[in-house]
Amino acid sequence: MCPERTYRSEEELIEQLKNKKETFWPNASLKSYHTLEKNLPIPTKDLHEAEMLLQRFTPYLAKVFPETRKMNGIIESPIYGIPEMHQELEKRFPQSISGNLYLKCDHELPIAGSIKARGGIYEVLKYAEGLSIKHGKLTKDDDYSILANPEFKQFFSNFSIAVGSTGNLALSIGIMSAVLGFQVTVHMSVEAKEWKKELLRDKGVEVVEHDKDFSFAVNEGRRQCQEKSNCYFIDDENSKDLFLGYAVAALRISEQLKQENITVDADHPLVVYLPCGVGGGPAGITYGLKYVFGDYVHCYFAEPTSSPCMMLGLATGKHEDISVQDIGLDNKTEADGLAVGRPSALAGRLVENMVNGIYTINDENLYKLLALLHESEGISLEPSALAGMCGPAFLDIHQQLDRIYGSRLSNATHLVWATGGSLVPKEIMEGFVSKGTSFLHQEE
Repeated sequence: MCPERTYRSEEELIEQLKNKKETFWPNASLKSYHTLEKNLPIPTKDLHEAEMLLQRFTPYLAKVFPETRKMNGIIESPIYGIPEMHQELEKRFPQSISGNLYLKCDHELPIAGSIKARGGIYEVLKYAEGLSIKHGKLTKDDDYSILANPEFKQFFSNFSIAVGSTGNLALSIGIMSAVLGFQVTVHMSVEAKEWKKELLRDKGVEVVEHDKDFSFAVNEGRRQCQEKSNCYFIDDENSKDLFLGYAVAALRISEQLKQENITVDADHPLVVYLPCGVGGGPAGITYGLKYVFGDYVHCYFAEPTSSPCMMLGLATGKHEDISVQDIGLDNKTEADGLAVGRPSALAGRLVENMVNGIYTINDENLYKLLALLHESEGISLEPSALAGMCGPAFLDIHQQLDRIYGSRLSNATHLVWATGGSLVPKEIMEGFVSKGTSFLHQEE
């Protein structure tokens, strides 16, 4: 359960990926944040404007989603220490984990139960605000709870929203759009789980099923939306607004770390491990974290061995011009949220000098980690959300950090980003845990 860095060239790396070997890729293009911040392609003021938009919507969200009321309409997740899982990882990996291990619990995000509640809901709300202001129905000084009134639902019903998704983004956009009153269509790729389709249909969302992968679903959704009037397409491959919605998490996490008495500075590094599909979520969070913590934060992406699209795009420099199918991979994985063959054109370029490295993990190990977390901490995640969990114990990552911090690495905070799981039906989650436990027993 540990990736290898046995390649010496790009050709050998691609060969290793072709053979679905768990692989670590260190980013040789990484730069100090201080050399980047003066010429950032997305100004940091945009992050603060995104946060202010979400604040304006808090009265509305608290009114229509009771689960957000305890946070006064703010969509945010807690951070938990996971010391028992820390011990389990150290038992099973050759490398001990210097520092403390925490979980960022985006699986607990209200409304959509995954990291997609950040970017997806933000973009829908921004579109709704823009329409309302344009048509003279709202000003930014209003109490946004008025958007729950029937007249607004009637107004929004004249417009439609579409998206292509493997599942979780569809949930966030579908649920939010339907509650506002939009006509909403989600194009689901072949990897999408049936329970996610059923949940969306129960919310009044039109679900279009495709027998091809994520990129096809996105392209088909985009094409069909362009043929309609008053249709807005949310583009997971290229959306700046999705990106900003994810990035807002970084503005909030500083205060959360303070509440946990966690310091981030030159002697106390923060190391973050992010599951990666098309790349918008982890890239947005990385972009925001670098703004907040500069060079004191180190971000690693984690991808399935069948779908290493971001590693392939960055390692070759081809970004969206190369897909995993181009090197003979099938893009089939149990990590449905990460089953993406071609990386985001936007995300890869925005963080190509910010991400510290990327590693791949196979489905069997995702299930093992899922079962271990359930047994040790009583926390239930879907398989894709475990991709980041093994990163803190990887030898190559430890060596990379040790060269920077030496003995100070014992002060590190390792933050694994849990991206989804709370909406998974009980019987399906029990099946996940049973499968992971079976793999663990085979290992013994």
